[in-house]
Amino acid sequence: SERVVKAASGALRNLAVDTRNKELIGKHAIPNLVKNLPGGQQTPAKNLSEDTVVSVLNTINEVIADNLEAAKKLRETQGIEKLVLINKSGNRSEREVRAAALVLQTVWGYKELRKPLEKEGWKKSDFQVNLSNASRTQGGNSFDDSTL
Repeated sequence: SERVVKAASGALRNLAVDTRNKELIGKHAIPNLVKNLPGGQQTPAKNLSEDTVVSVLNTINEVIADNLEAAKKLRETQGIEKLVLINKSGNRSEREVRAAALVLQTVWGYKELRKPLEKEGWKKSDFQVNLSNASRTQGGNSFDDSTL
């Protein structure tokens, strides 16, 4: 259920603060986190709330930060495709777009991944924030505290 997804992603994000946990979560949990993101071709998108999607995105970002192997796992599990869709589709909220863009920027920050990503057809512009298409559903908050 959605409540379980949100609670689990928040717990994983908190656990990822520890380096060893971050490595384990990156190795084993990234595929499951990616499955909970909207879009992609693997399965029909789950209809998760904005808060839950943002929580999953923030967890992914925490796990891949300073963890190249987790970023590679994100790429292997079609995570980049889903993130770019969130960033560019135009039917996601500003919070979701910002969270997806943060993950994409973290991935692009790994110089070791740029060549393989470019070989797959991704461009630098795919990894930059695209707020022009985001629907404005955020209620005026300038920060995200959904997973704190």
